[in-house]
Amino acid sequence: MPVIVPESIAVAFEIKPVRRLVTGVDASGKSFFAEDAAPRSVRSVPERPGYYAHEVWITPGAPIRLSDGDMTGQVKTVAPGNGGSILRVIDFPPEPKDPAECERGMKATFAKLYKDADHKPENSPHPGMHETETLDYAIILSGEIVAVMDKEEKLMKTGDILIQRGTNHAWANRSDAPCRIAFVLMDAKR
Repeated sequence: MPVIVPESIAVAFEIKPVRRLVTGVDASGKSFFAEDAAPRSVRSVPERPGYYAHEVWITPGAPIRLSDGDMTGQVKTVAPGNGGSILRVIDFPPEPKDPAECERGMKATFAKLYKDADHKPENSPHPGMHETETLDYAIILSGEIVAVMDKEEKLMKTGDILIQRGTNHAWANRSDAPCRIAFVLMDAKR
């Protein structure tokens, strides 16, 4: 499914579609590209314009069966569960300057897309604070964003990588351009 980006956002920020290439093995045992297209599942939140979660690949558990096909249409939560993993690319738009508008967008995101996340906005440094029982690799593909923890925050830029180990956190795009992050989420236990 192609991403439908409002023209005003696409022109202002030059958002490029995510391209997913998937390999396979043919009947003679030779490798080939089985797919070269945009991810089939892209989710958005109308209350948070410019926020897109591109579900790139999911594994249902370990060990991974290499013959499993595309399961991204089954992604309904933030975490993969049952020993699985999710590869997700998220476009974070600049945060609204109005705190109430920012909070509305965060609430809608967790209510509509990430119901299984433990959303903890009360008495937190950011309205998007949450935690999951996952080990996440967060790789900044473009732009910049602030990784917010309970006690401190760090500015991350293109090429930076965060190893998120199930801690309470949020993402704050305080710049004037979108930030694209690739996330690898793996089911974990405390």
